[in-house]
Amino acid sequence: MVKTRVILIGVGVLLVVLIFLLPKSVVENESQLQGETSTETITGSHAPIPETLRKNIQVLRGQYVANVSNQKNAIFADSLRALYTQAGQFDSAAWFAEQAATFFNTQEGYLKAGNSYYEAYTFAMEPSKQEELAGKTREWLGKVVAADPKNLEAKTKIAMTYMSSASPMQGITLLREVLEQDPKNEFALYNLGMLSVQSGQYDRAIERLEELKAVNPNHIQGALLLGVAYMNQGNKGKAREQFELVKKLDSDPAVQATADSYLQELK
Repeated sequence: MVKTRVILIGVGVLLVVLIFLLPKSVVENESQLQGETSTETITGSHAPIPETLRKNIQVLRGQYVANVSNQKNAIFADSLRALYTQAGQFDSAAWFAEQAATFFNTQEGYLKAGNSYYEAYTFAMEPSKQEELAGKTREWLGKVVAADPKNLEAKTKIAMTYMSSASPMQGITLLREVLEQDPKNEFALYNLGMLSVQSGQYDRAIERLEELKAVNPNHIQGALLLGVAYMNQGNKGKAREQFELVKKLDSDPAVQATADSYLQELK
């Protein structure tokens, strides 16, 4: 039970509240990515889109399909990326981001495409979709890192895509490389801590997460995960301190409920 909740708060390195509240988005069909403009295709199996936003998407998709200018289509594609991101349909956002990046061939475009695919990856539920989206993330963010090795955010996202693959150690190696370049990198510290918790290495998890706490005492995810590590280690006092800290740091009902559920288990 504890490990299941840890995975839910950790996957994708999103805030706990996002895990509870954001719609899950998965690439469901090829027709959506070929520019069809029906309402049914736009909503698909995703959460419903607000009417005004849905209409804006329909209009832009119609222009995208009808236009013969590659440059204009690339501009439409970038606009659709932004609208689909706003709608929480990250798979569609990523596909259109890729179309724009392919045309413009700039680092900014590569970064948008890579980040969009990574966001879609974090919400994918099926292993085959995770693998597909992870590969796309590595493809586009790999271009970013190749041009700018100091872009550690892109490197850490690439690292996380390996965690659901057959080569998780490749991701861990990349995260360690990030820490060599930046020992205070919060993303890397948190995720190495999370991976240690998931593998039952609680002492190592506590070491990483205490480092994170020293860097950022208000890191909500880190505080919650540190509490879980102490809880599994058998240190109820330290665990209780962390869960109480989480409640002080974030008043969101979803976060409060998660912390309370752990506190209840400590009684």
